[in-house]
Amino acid sequence: MDPELEVFVPLFPRAELGDPAAAREGLAALAAAIPSPETPGLEVEDLTVPGDPDVPVRVYRPQGAHGALVWLHGGGFVTGDVRTEHPWATRIAAGSGAVVVSVGYRLAPEDPFPAALDDAYAVLEWTAAHAAELGVDPGRIAVGGHSAGGGLAAAVALRARDEQGPAIRFQLLNQPQLDDRQETWSQRNFTDTPWIDRDKAAASWRHYLGGRPATPYAAPARAEDLSGLPSAYVATAELCPNRDEDIHYALRLLRAGVSVELHQWPGTFHGSQAIVSADVSQRQNAELGAVLRRALAG
Repeated sequence: MDPELEVFVPLFPRAELGDPAAAREGLAALAAAIPSPETPGLEVEDLTVPGDPDVPVRVYRPQGAHGALVWLHGGGFVTGDVRTEHPWATRIAAGSGAVVVSVGYRLAPEDPFPAALDDAYAVLEWTAAHAAELGVDPGRIAVGGHSAGGGLAAAVALRARDEQGPAIRFQLLNQPQLDDRQETWSQRNFTDTPWIDRDKAAASWRHYLGGRPATPYAAPARAEDLSGLPSAYVATAELCPNRDEDIHYALRLLRAGVSVELHQWPGTFHGSQAIVSADVSQRQNAELGAVLRRALAG
């Protein structure tokens, strides 16, 4: 493990989701301790996207934005909201120059699949329909997310392709949660890694699926056909149970004719980019912004 990260491991909450309410409180406390960057000129607004039910979003508008990103937070489908995601959404908006629409999707186990996907897709449709009001080109819309949010972003891309929905220019997938089967080497062997381990991932899938079989829209790694999807950036952490399923998904995208940039970050663990003082975290966060800037600038 990167030594700059290792010293912070004891400060991270225990990797468990047995009590969703307690897990949400823990994430909220952690997010509150993370400083948000100074962003002069960045407009931030809380809105509601009409739906069934309505979906809360937090919109970040940099000056001179050239495109938009529908951003989906992590949290194992169980925790997180637009408030806990504020530091990361702020950094991505500032680093990319894109309008970021951070989505407060419904959480499991109270609202299992497909609630979160329906919310995310509704926000994609809203973003495309309101591109002019957001000041962006409707042809320059990306989807992205971290962890469970990365899995949701991949699922949104699949659904938009299958339903001939809004055009998606790019997928920004950071350590995405893609495969409920947990059959990869990293899922089988990472049983005591920080922040997320095999058991926490398994609990996450149980909450999200609610006892029903997984479909490709729930677990995108199950999709048989990945052709025709948007270009993608896939980032993985070396000490993360999701690592191997993410690498495999990136390779499958490549074999399906989809352009992919894949970055495996050595010495990191799932979510360790929250430790913003570490050099490797600074490079990770900067790269997310730079990759999105290039993708939307075209």
